[in-house]
Amino acid sequence: MIRSLFSARTLTTVAAVALTFVFADFASAQEATAGRSLIDLTAPFSVGLVVIGAALGISKLAAAAYESMARQPEVSGSIQTAMIIAAALIEGFTFYALFICSTK
Repeated sequence: MIRSLFSARTLTTVAAVALTFVFADFASAQEATAGRSLIDLTAPFSVGLVVIGAALGISKLAAAAYESMARQPEVSGSIQTAMIIAAALIEGFTFYALFICSTK
């Protein structure tokens, strides 16, 4: 359990979330004010989480599709078609979530 907490994937995710908090002022298209509250960081933080989640989802999808294509090359066409459709659905949901997160 402890070893899995300090894996490269976990530390990368924690670093990405920390960078989202640090650079939230630069990521938002608002004027910087002296007394920003944590509520003002909600939109940039949620956009960062959406992008990280979409990247992880598409990377896992592609890895599984390439592995299955390597195991069964005769059905690689149908696997590739299913992978492209699933990636398009993930990207569509990502754009919808980014639109929702960016509106206040």
